[in-house]
Amino acid sequence: MTDVIAIFDIGKTNKKILLFDRDLKLVSQLEEKFPTIVDDDGIECDDIEKIEAWMMQSVKTIQADRKYSLKAINFATYGASLAYLDSSGKRLTPIYNYLKPMPVDVLAGFYEQYGGIDEFSRKTASPALGMLNSGLQTLWLKKHKQDLYNRVAHILHLPQYLCYVFSKRIYSEFTSIGCHTAMWDFDNHCYHAWLEGEKIQLPVPVSNDESDELIINAQKIQVGIGIHDSSSSLVPYLKGSSEPFLLISTGTWSIFMNPFNEEPLTSEQLRKDGLCYMSTRQKQVKSSRFFMGHIHDVNLQRIADFFKVKSDYYKSVQADEGLICKLLGNRVFFKNGVSEDSIDLTVDLSMFASFEEAYHQLIADLTYLGMESLKLILPKNDQSECVYISGGFARNNIFVRLLAALLPGKIVYTSEIDNATALGAAMVLWNKAFTGAEPKLDLGLKKVEAFKF
Repeated sequence: MTDVIAIFDIGKTNKKILLFDRDLKLVSQLEEKFPTIVDDDGIECDDIEKIEAWMMQSVKTIQADRKYSLKAINFATYGASLAYLDSSGKRLTPIYNYLKPMPVDVLAGFYEQYGGIDEFSRKTASPALGMLNSGLQTLWLKKHKQDLYNRVAHILHLPQYLCYVFSKRIYSEFTSIGCHTAMWDFDNHCYHAWLEGEKIQLPVPVSNDESDELIINAQKIQVGIGIHDSSSSLVPYLKGSSEPFLLISTGTWSIFMNPFNEEPLTSEQLRKDGLCYMSTRQKQVKSSRFFMGHIHDVNLQRIADFFKVKSDYYKSVQADEGLICKLLGNRVFFKNGVSEDSIDLTVDLSMFASFEEAYHQLIADLTYLGMESLKLILPKNDQSECVYISGGFARNNIFVRLLAALLPGKIVYTSEIDNATALGAAMVLWNKAFTGAEPKLDLGLKKVEAFKF
């Protein structure tokens, strides 16, 4: 039998259970999609009851499988989502969708009471994002569903609620609190005073390697307290790197992260979509966001349609150093910023001789915009020597080679780690599941050859 850690990786679209062995190798992965339901206001949300039932059944199935011996369970989930429990431990509400509209009256006068929106957002490292500031969801519940709120005894972030489903223990931890929740005072490293002012009580946060030994189906299993997914994806790099680094996690949203920048977030950085996460080391992770994957996809489709090629044709396009040098400095796309629908209709595609030329231009201009996001996370005295690029754009040779050329003082690597979020959640619990020396992690690094110009 193979000893394993089971990780429930709960995303907005896909729900996964992954099994990692003692060497942190992935030995099994199952994925489920659950139809959404609507909450008590008719707004779409996750069907948490079905997810809970699936989790319980998945654990039983693993325990019954003679191939595996289940040693530990942990949870990595999306953020900005809360569960409200009554004094008997019963969940009182659905898991409300963080895209739910925030009524204007909830925050009337709120920011002014705590130093104004700019200072409050800076201090909590939380751009004003409505329900995406999960702490403010609690304020909404208090003001709009007071009878329900009066029955609330415990408030848990989603990772800790999934832990509670198994353990019936109440926890709070730093990575979920530190994720644009408007709950955490980054200046003073404590809950923000507004929570006490509103008489909202939350558990004292504990470290992510906390766990409980529980009896589940007559078997002793270590159950972790859960972790926020963005912070979890950073864990392999923090554990696998000995020098300061920057991480660019690319996808629909590209997240630029610097765990070694201790400078406070500024109001200007906030306005440019900068924010902070919290690492498992309980340190701020200066971060910025760029909608790069989405902007790429919608403009790519326009180019593909114009040149009458398939939308995946770009995958066969080879990085052309000569073409990049020809296009260098000639901004074409997004000269006036990115529009609300992300498609730049001002560009006359007939100016390009081929799909390849248009695509090189698109990637060059996206890279320049990405550099603006990256500069937001650099401190005045930047000590980082390495940049790791993970996710879909790590396989885009034009992007990575141009980025390396624009960062002449740094070594740029692509990193091929599958399921980094789940792997991070397994790593924080490894010492509770196994004994001996932790396995050495292969980050799948490949040095990027920069364009020369």
